[in-house]
Amino acid sequence: MSAGPGTFLGMPAFPKNAEEALEDSQLRFNLRKATHTIRARRQAVVDELPDWAALRAAGKAIKDETLRNLDRYLIQAEEAVTRAGGHVHWAADAAEANRIVIDLVRATGETQVVKVKSMATQEIGLNEALESEGITANETDLAELIVQLGDDWPSHILVPAIHRNRSEIREIFLEHMGEWGRPAPADLTDDPKALAEAARLHLRERFLSAKVGVSGANFLIAETGTLVVLESEGNGRMCLTMPRTLISVVGIEKVLPTWRDLEVFLQLLPRSSTGERMNPYTSTWTGAVEGQEFHLVLLDNGRTKVLADEIGRQALRCIRCSACLNVCPVYERVGGHAYGSVYPGPIGAILTPQLRGTASELDASLPYASSLCGACYDVCPVAIDIPEVLVHLRAKTPHAPAERLGLKVAAWTLDRPSRLRRAQRLASRLRGLLPRRRLPGPGAAWTDTRDVPAVPEESFRDWWNRTEGGAR
Repeated sequence: MSAGPGTFLGMPAFPKNAEEALEDSQLRFNLRKATHTIRARRQAVVDELPDWAALRAAGKAIKDETLRNLDRYLIQAEEAVTRAGGHVHWAADAAEANRIVIDLVRATGETQVVKVKSMATQEIGLNEALESEGITANETDLAELIVQLGDDWPSHILVPAIHRNRSEIREIFLEHMGEWGRPAPADLTDDPKALAEAARLHLRERFLSAKVGVSGANFLIAETGTLVVLESEGNGRMCLTMPRTLISVVGIEKVLPTWRDLEVFLQLLPRSSTGERMNPYTSTWTGAVEGQEFHLVLLDNGRTKVLADEIGRQALRCIRCSACLNVCPVYERVGGHAYGSVYPGPIGAILTPQLRGTASELDASLPYASSLCGACYDVCPVAIDIPEVLVHLRAKTPHAPAERLGLKVAAWTLDRPSRLRRAQRLASRLRGLLPRRRLPGPGAAWTDTRDVPAVPEESFRDWWNRTEGGAR
């Protein structure tokens, strides 16, 4: 499977994907165990901070101010990177970004690159674009390596291989690791330490021989042109420092105005993502360092279009922590592949259709991939009101004629208390005629995934007047 944009072409709508995922009991077990573990760790470290709410508000305010003045901060960042010896490239879309990176790698004469985990490069399908030009991209994050070796695609923002258990990972290593270089030991067990050691040995040769590294960035500081990568394994540090050429593909929304702003996010992100007070590795670099040639590719790919939407633009605050995925009851049951995007879960349900549009059946269905319970908003470290954006995007989706008629009737009925009262009394009198599980005609699709609500013998208003109201 390819994780590039072409992977998802022709995929059915979310309900169909979810239905298939629900039949996989092992997937549901893996997801439930992993998400519950991560969110419990997050809650424990968040509860340690008495000023968590203030930090969250500060993160939101910084991001909003940055987005309001994004043009100015991007120019400031470009000037700072250039002063520090780096080269800045602007990419309007995925095709342009891929072409820039391919040309830069070709200029080095290399046919291998090592990669730090990067959502932006997954979004544009960089690995597949490089492969089409005879260039091999080697993922070095453990979970991304598992996904790559298994010919799979990521299903979680933080833990891309969350849908795999350790027995499955062992089989992937034994079957495919040799195809990419050093094979896994024949006596490999599914002990996590043994699996990690096999990955280290496999990757070590790549770290030592790679001349080109490719990364994303968690943050880009406009004030100094400094890029920041947070990670937990140390592979990022190796990819960022050892190659002679470093190419970083960064979404334009990753900008922060000043170093002081970074302090807020270095508290918010580790706690919200891995449930740690501080991530084990924080790498920062400014321009070309220690003789390394550095290129920064600033990626738009639909982001300015999202920025123009007053409600939808808050999705650009996202710092890719994945906290919303770990509390979402929908994601927990169907996993990330059902969303047909490198951005799964609640944030993917609002970000993907804004970046890609809603022309396809899949993308048009994503705003409905939610119960609107609000748990995602409660845990978001930058206070993205995901339910608000979901409802906003649903309102933009064309509705079937029968659905439009039903909404108009409902609006007319709810507009006046007297109309609602008459409708409730009529429904109570006709309750015996209503089907128990499935509505006929246009209502059949609505009851494909839910039972018909039971109609009470009398409305709450009538009950109140008969009991409490009459007693007075």
